[in-house]
Amino acid sequence: MGQQDHHDGPARRRPRSGLSRRLGALLTAALLASSAAACGGAAQAATNSRGTPETPADAVVSTDAGAVRGTLTPQARRFQGIPYAAPPTGRLRWASPQRAASWRGIRDATKPGNRCAQAGGLIDEASTTEDCLYLNVTTPRDSGAHKLPVMVWIHGNGFINGAGSLYDAQQLANSGQVVVVSPNYRLGIFGFLAHPALDHGGARQLSGNFGLEDQQAALRWVRRNAAAFGGDPGNVTIFGESAGGTSVCSHLVAPGSAGLFQKAILQSAQCTGRKWSPGPPTWFPLPRSEREQHGLEVAAEIGCADPAAAAACLRDKLPEELTKWSDDGVGSGPTVGGGVLPLSPDRAFATGRFNHVPIIQGTTRDEHRLFTAAIETATDQVTTPASYREEVHTLFGQSDAERVLARYPIEQFHSAGEALSAVVTDWAWGCPVLDRDRAIAAQTPLFAYEFADETAPWFTTLPKPNFPTGAYHGAELQYLFADEQLPGPRTPGQKELSATMMSYWTQFARTGNPNGPGQPRWQPFQNKDHVQSLAPARITSADLAQEHQCAFWASIGS
Repeated sequence: MGQQDHHDGPARRRPRSGLSRRLGALLTAALLASSAAACGGAAQAATNSRGTPETPADAVVSTDAGAVRGTLTPQARRFQGIPYAAPPTGRLRWASPQRAASWRGIRDATKPGNRCAQAGGLIDEASTTEDCLYLNVTTPRDSGAHKLPVMVWIHGNGFINGAGSLYDAQQLANSGQVVVVSPNYRLGIFGFLAHPALDHGGARQLSGNFGLEDQQAALRWVRRNAAAFGGDPGNVTIFGESAGGTSVCSHLVAPGSAGLFQKAILQSAQCTGRKWSPGPPTWFPLPRSEREQHGLEVAAEIGCADPAAAAACLRDKLPEELTKWSDDGVGSGPTVGGGVLPLSPDRAFATGRFNHVPIIQGTTRDEHRLFTAAIETATDQVTTPASYREEVHTLFGQSDAERVLARYPIEQFHSAGEALSAVVTDWAWGCPVLDRDRAIAAQTPLFAYEFADETAPWFTTLPKPNFPTGAYHGAELQYLFADEQLPGPRTPGQKELSATMMSYWTQFARTGNPNGPGQPRWQPFQNKDHVQSLAPARITSADLAQEHQCAFWASIGS
C-alpha cells in the first residue's frame, strides 16, 4: 500500500513537515490494507491442508524445478510457498535473483513460504529471514479449461512490509476463471539499497532495484510454468496496489520487463507527479544520485564506510541489524537512472518509451484519510486547526499555503484531520493520476477508475478517526480479495460491487477490455477527465478534474 515520503533533494537537508517527521508511524500504522488483505488466507490454507487426508491428482502439479502438492478447497486449487529463485543470502544478498534449485519427489506446497526480512508493524509480523523468494498460485478448482488468463499480483505496503501469501484470491480465481500468482520480493534495504559497491558483480545491472528484479524473475517463472497450472503464459496481467501499483508502473517503463506481461492494472500507484518547492516533490521512483547518497550514508552508519570493503562488510551484517534501516531517510523503493530503470515513468510516458499494453489505472476517492487516521492513532495526537495550518505551510510555503487554506477551510469538513486528508488526496493522488491518465491514453488503451464507496468497511484492528473514513487508501482490496483485518463487503450493494469489480478485472485480464455481458459499460479514457466511478449501486462517470480541484492545484507552485 502506501508510499514513503518523497524528496527531490538530499533527504536529510530538507526541512521536514510534521507529516514527514511522523513517517515511521505512518508506515507502521497506515500501510495496513495491503498486509491486511487476506491475512486470514494463510491461516485458512493451513487449516485446509491439515484437513485433507488424501491428495487428489489435481493437487499435484509438475513445475520446471519439480512437482508440488497443493490444497483443494471448495473454490480453488492453492499452491503456496513455491520457490521461484534461490535464497538471496550470503553472496546473493544484493545480487540479481538466480534460478531456484530443483528437487526430487513432491514438494509440499500447502503452506506459505517465509516472508521477506522486514521490521514489525502495527499488524505486520517481523521477519529476519532472507530465504523468502516464494510465490503462490491459485486456480479455479473445477475448471477443465486450459490457457486461462494469468494475473500476477504484486503486493503493496510501502516496499518495506508484506507478503504475497496475505492475499486470498480463491474467489477472484474461481469467479473469473483465472490463475492468480502472488510472489514475495525483497523489501526495504534488502531490495532497494543503492550503493556503488553493489553495482555489477552479483548484480546483473546497477544496484537499487533488486526487488523489481525479483518481480521480473517471478514473471519469468510464470512464463515457464503457467501452462502446468492451466494458465496461458502468453496472456499475463500484472496488477498491484500502492507500492505494488508503483511496481507495476515501473515494469511498464523497464526495458527488461518487456514481453513478460500483456496487460497491467495500477491501483493507487504513485510513480509520477510534479515537483514542488518547498515540500515533497515527485513521487517514486527517485533518482540514482539521491538513492546512492542515501546508501552511502546508511552504510557509514552501519560501519561500512570504506568503499573498497563496503560490499563484503554489508553482506556480513545480520539481517536484524539491517531491517531497521529500511524506512530511513528517503526510505525504500525503485531507483531511476541506468540499470533496471533508465528512465523515470514521467519521462517514459511523456515520450512514449514504455511497454504499450492495455492498462487499467485508478485511485480511491479519499486516499489520504487512511494515512491521517493511522498517524493520529500511532501518535495519539488528533489533527488540530493549528497543526493543520502548520502542515499546509510546511508543504506549500507561505503564499501558496494561504491559498490552500482558503480553498480548503476547516469549516467545510468534519474535522481538521479530514481537511488535511482532502488537501493531500487532491494534491498528491487525484490530480497526478489524472495527468498520468492523459499521457498514457494518448498512446495505449486505458480504462481509468475511481473507487468511490464512501461507506467502505473499515479495519477491525484500527480505531476510526473523528471524521468519515470514506473511500480510503486500500479500501478496494476487500472487494477483490478475502480478508481478516478488513470485514469485506457487507451490504447487498457492496457485494454486487465486489462481483462487478472482480468481473471487470478478470475480463480485462482475458481480453484487454473490462466490459462483459451484464455489467455497466466502462468507457475507455478519452482525455475528457472522466473515469469510471465504482460505488455500490452507482457505477457511473466521475469528473476527476472537478472532484479534486485540479485547475486550482495546477496553479500551486507555479
